[in-house]
Amino acid sequence: MSIKVKCLSHTPLRGLNDPGVQVVAEVDAVLAQARADVEAFDPELIVIFAPDHYNGLFYDLMPPFVIATAADSVADYGTLPGPVAVDGDTALAMARFILDNDVDIALSHRLQVDHGCTQALEELTGSLTRYPTVPIVINSVAPPFAPYRRVRKLGDAVGRFLAGLDRRVLVLGTGGLSHEPPVPLLAGAPEEIADFLIAGRNPTPEARAARQARTVAAGLIYGTPECAQTPLNPEWDLGFIDLLLEGRLEEVDGFSIEEISRIAGRSTHEIRTWVAAFAALTAQGPYKARRDYYRPINEWIAGYGVVSAEAA
Repeated sequence: MSIKVKCLSHTPLRGLNDPGVQVVAEVDAVLAQARADVEAFDPELIVIFAPDHYNGLFYDLMPPFVIATAADSVADYGTLPGPVAVDGDTALAMARFILDNDVDIALSHRLQVDHGCTQALEELTGSLTRYPTVPIVINSVAPPFAPYRRVRKLGDAVGRFLAGLDRRVLVLGTGGLSHEPPVPLLAGAPEEIADFLIAGRNPTPEARAARQARTVAAGLIYGTPECAQTPLNPEWDLGFIDLLLEGRLEEVDGFSIEEISRIAGRSTHEIRTWVAAFAALTAQGPYKARRDYYRPINEWIAGYGVVSAEAA
């Protein structure tokens, strides 16, 4: 068994809002290299830790962690439609192993996944079906959240399960870094918004288009005085990346959810997917990692980063 990790920000505004020719070229280049790395590794399995943005999971039943034996893309923001090539047998065996190792995880036999999962698969493999995949969704948007120490334990359990497979495994973490798009909170929400957050599955095309338009508009003013959202925080982002590169993963156990929300933005908690991915790698032993790219990109509402790692 060999394991490699790629963690990368996602942004639904890539291709919709223009941050400038140079930035687009930089991101295109780093993603092309990441895809070449994946091609060269030729994984026999992809495990992807991803968030959801009120597209597949809602407050009528909001698990902190859920693993899918089957998944379909909601195709938001122009991402690919259709089923993900989920390795259902491996997903089910992984779920049993995680539960046997004292981490509670929900199971879905028909999960809807959004750009938080599918964008990375599309960018790194060109498809949702090229490689057998196990999607694990970590609640990163809908408070209250599980503490970061539980996320690390989840990743550790996944890593120990993978150690028993005789397969080349690519582990992806997708989301973050600092950012705060206009995602509503349930607390204090008007009835119409609350109803959506509780049970808003399968919206009409018109409702989805209106939601997309609000995010696009937010990106056009993000980081300016007109924007009410928490600005990007490059210092925090780079400090978090350094923590991963230097193998200081246990420090995330002390992360304050409230403090991160305040200084880096409420959706920064998508870094939980990075924590889980690196915890899975740490379960194999020492690792070596590198920062492939980082830039704060207001137009995409993203502290945009790419990090790679493998066992040392």
